[in-house]
Amino acid sequence: MKVFAEYQKSFIEYLQIEKNASPYTIEFYNLDLEEFFSFLVIEEIHTLQDVDQHCVRLFLTTLYNRKLSRRSVSRKISSLRTFFKFLEREKIIGNNVFTLITLPKAPKPIPGFLYTEEMEKLFESNNAEDPLGQRNQALLETLYGTGIRVSECQNLRLKDLDFHIGTMLVKGKGNKERYVPFGSFAEKALQVYIHDGRQQLLEKSGSNTDTLFLNSRGNPITTRGIRLVLTKMVEKAALTVNVHPHKLRHTFATHLLNEGADLRTVQELLGHESLSSTQIYTHVTKDHLRNIYLSSHPRANKRD
Repeated sequence: MKVFAEYQKSFIEYLQIEKNASPYTIEFYNLDLEEFFSFLVIEEIHTLQDVDQHCVRLFLTTLYNRKLSRRSVSRKISSLRTFFKFLEREKIIGNNVFTLITLPKAPKPIPGFLYTEEMEKLFESNNAEDPLGQRNQALLETLYGTGIRVSECQNLRLKDLDFHIGTMLVKGKGNKERYVPFGSFAEKALQVYIHDGRQQLLEKSGSNTDTLFLNSRGNPITTRGIRLVLTKMVEKAALTVNVHPHKLRHTFATHLLNEGADLRTVQELLGHESLSSTQIYTHVTKDHLRNIYLSSHPRANKRD
């Protein structure tokens, strides 16, 4: 295991320095590698050069015997494929045996979203008279009005907002930056919160933090804190749906597409590297498109 650990350390350094991988990604790589190394020890395979097709198939069998989902198995194999590609690049092994392994792709789940009426209930249920209410309103308007990730929202600073042109500078995955526009509703809620509620929250902590969203004690709010805020708002609005920050991101994308936005624009706004990541949202708008077709096309064979 000592030799394996040395390769693992070099690989993690490569991910951190060259790939700028997030701590979350690195955590999963570490877990997947340690699981594979434990398997090698049990099978008395002492060097990575001895890993062959038979070994890989046996490892796959152990994963399936544990009743793991296709998604979990695919992720583990993907991690090992990347690890062995690194070893091949460093000339530690001759060839990457994991490149020959193909796994059936698990169907991507259709993302859940909120209807406009449900969003209205969320906005109406919030009391924007007190500091926390103003923060919650600004938080909800920001998440729904921009589609940014909860981690991106939590990391927003006052200096990232430009009210003159209505955009915010968002730092996404891999520290990649993008400018995201926000509308008049978000602008109004943010202005009220920044000049009133946020100032009152800051007085509680005596801090001079530049972080945009604060918790009830006046300190920077966490991603978990944002999720709790949304949960309480849903309870107050008496909604029967589960609402989390990512569902608001799904809702943002779905509503844009339903109103005619093109995929490329939505891709840019969401900060997706690949258009395929954005295309999943077309599934939830098919009914909408069908209704438009049936009501608009002269030869659509409208049904009574």
